[in-house]
Amino acid sequence: MPLIRPSRDEDLDAITRIYGHHVLHGTGTFETTPPTPTDMATRRADVLGKGLPWLVVEDGGQVLGFAYGNWFKPRPAYRFSVEDSIYMAPEAAGKGLGRALLAELLAALERAGLRRVMAVIGDSTNAGSIGVHTALGFERVGTVSSCGWKFGRWLDIVIMQRSLGAGDSSSPEADEVAP
Repeated sequence: MPLIRPSRDEDLDAITRIYGHHVLHGTGTFETTPPTPTDMATRRADVLGKGLPWLVVEDGGQVLGFAYGNWFKPRPAYRFSVEDSIYMAPEAAGKGLGRALLAELLAALERAGLRRVMAVIGDSTNAGSIGVHTALGFERVGTVSSCGWKFGRWLDIVIMQRSLGAGDSSSPEADEVAP
């Protein structure tokens, strides 16, 4: 039975392998050189150090995907807005695990007091990512055309967003998240 849980240090090899696959074979990330486990550990520590979630989904003891939220922009006025990231192992495709993982990430971000989540999706033909975000209530707000070059072609990014909790209907100051 699949389990979604906070990531642990011992998950870093699987996280690095999953992300490295997307770097080398996919257009969901515009990185072109896979990061090392040390690089991924630094990225994860940065996210967790901000009090933001980094989750994994595992099945049978095997990590099959990860997702996290990080500040959308570093300036203080953005402190209630995050960007999500989600990557699944190729063998997990089409099993609903990505949707469950993203749903749990959104719940964790809402519990943390965040009000807006952005998805900056690499490649406007990335039907899987666009589809899972749409299924979970994200709306498409724009496309930046031909801003990335990978695998010998120009790639777009699709920007989607979703409100969390009260969204922009009230002041967040009562439950403010520290930057």
